[in-house]
Amino acid sequence: MIAPGTELTIGSFARTAGVNVETIRFYQRRKLLPMPTRAYGRIRRYGEADVARVRFIKTAQNLGFSLDEIAELLQLDDGAHCDDAREAAEAKLHEVREKLASLRRIEGVLARLIRTCRATTGHVQCPLIDSLRSGTTRGRTAQ
Repeated sequence: MIAPGTELTIGSFARTAGVNVETIRFYQRRKLLPMPTRAYGRIRRYGEADVARVRFIKTAQNLGFSLDEIAELLQLDDGAHCDDAREAAEAKLHEVREKLASLRRIEGVLARLIRTCRATTGHVQCPLIDSLRSGTTRGRTAQ
């Protein structure tokens, strides 16, 4: 945490927020982070609100939100749009659950293919490579 009223250079800001300077510039280009004005002949300075905003962005990214979705969430950050924010989180949760189900199917198929490989003896074509080449996994077509 930085002391209230503290102004940071972009390098200090990036270190405090736990990102690199190019990330700050990228967020500014994407309009996720405002570019502070600079007094005549001076460098731009950033404050505690900017650090909090970058941390918000990084936390949302870690939860799987895209930068476009994060931009929408940032627009809802006025306390009056809790229902909209909840709906966005519910949509993300649904998406994550679908990905998990897909990953579980992939896990099962790979586990079966590995077991088939281990059960094969002698000089035969590898069942795993053969299944991948043919696009089938025990009668199922790969999707």
